[in-house]
Amino acid sequence: MAHPRFFCPSDLQAGQRMVLPDDIAHHAVRVLRLRHGTDIVLFNGNGGQFAAQLLLDDGPPAAAVIAHAPIEAELAGQLTLIQGLPSGDKMDWVVEKAVEIGVTNVLPVAAQRSVLQLSGPRLEKRLQHWRRISRAASEQCGRNRLMPVEAPLTLNQCLAQHVTTDSLVLFCDPDAKDSLHSLLPQAGVHIVILVGPEGGWSPQEQTDALAHGARAVRFGTRVLRTETAGIALASAITALQGWNT
Repeated sequence: MAHPRFFCPSDLQAGQRMVLPDDIAHHAVRVLRLRHGTDIVLFNGNGGQFAAQLLLDDGPPAAAVIAHAPIEAELAGQLTLIQGLPSGDKMDWVVEKAVEIGVTNVLPVAAQRSVLQLSGPRLEKRLQHWRRISRAASEQCGRNRLMPVEAPLTLNQCLAQHVTTDSLVLFCDPDAKDSLHSLLPQAGVHIVILVGPEGGWSPQEQTDALAHGARAVRFGTRVLRTETAGIALASAITALQGWNT
């Protein structure tokens, strides 16, 4: 049975006794109802994880850090999901599943046809919410590095900042002549997936994507929802590239 895992943004070292941050202590003691001496796992996002024991003897909840294990659960290749902001709380699901699949990073885009528009305190609150989801998903699925979620940009800004000449940029088009399998490279290349919001990318955004070398790809005969498309493509890419073996 897997030991409970907690993200702990501290300078973890074997042999130390450390007081647990309040949120971790609450989750371990009040939510999971773990007992004194329970074996747990701590990771700080810098690579690997630490075996530890929960201490509930004297004072606030703490952990005895035992040993570091250089365990990683990252994909063998780099995979970025550029997601046009969907309506409601669909982005929560996208972030959670992207972490589980192994996506390297998620880049939200304030698309021209996005219903959800965020700015100021509302944007910051939502961004912190997505990052908490990324952290919780990493704790659950065994990743020891956090998948970053960036602040939303326009599509053109996002492509300019995150796409390089050796990136393979893909977007779904049911009329595309190329299949996903035919476009995937044999060697390791940074693969970028473009997924528009419910209304799709605007003509200007499509022009911007093509200017950055985006390739249209055919992916099945069904129309996928915005919150499904990126996750389905990412899963197919990792399988076809053999990145989970």
